[in-house]
Amino acid sequence: MNISVIHDCRQELRLVDLKVTPARIAVLKLLEETDQPLDVAAIIDSLEEQGIKADQATVFRIMNIFTDKGLTKQLQLNESKFRYEKTGDEHHHLVCERCGTIEDISDCNITDLENDIRLKKGFLVKRHSLEFFGVCQSCQP
Repeated sequence: MNISVIHDCRQELRLVDLKVTPARIAVLKLLEETDQPLDVAAIIDSLEEQGIKADQATVFRIMNIFTDKGLTKQLQLNESKFRYEKTGDEHHHLVCERCGTIEDISDCNITDLENDIRLKKGFLVKRHSLEFFGVCQSCQP
């Protein structure tokens, strides 16, 4: 989910009425610049590399606030942990069960399925999650 033009994270935090802190700015930038959903441990490692001290509870709090404000999405990819990514373009994930590689896939036509669900079941889909699990090309025999 690489974004070609990185915007002002300070402004984005202000727009959702969040206090601007070095940790929050660093987390937003990290999630914008990565193409993989990250777990809390990876976020903490990145913050430490930047000289920003934030313990696990602080990072969980940041991620929960970001998710509540719609800045990030929380994913659970059949692991015992959550991963997070910046909200933006609608996409899904391919997850390799051998090496753990996660790849975005954006050419799923979910809109037609959501419309069918609404027409046939009278159910309005507000959000969805779709992940494909298998073996990536590198791990295939």
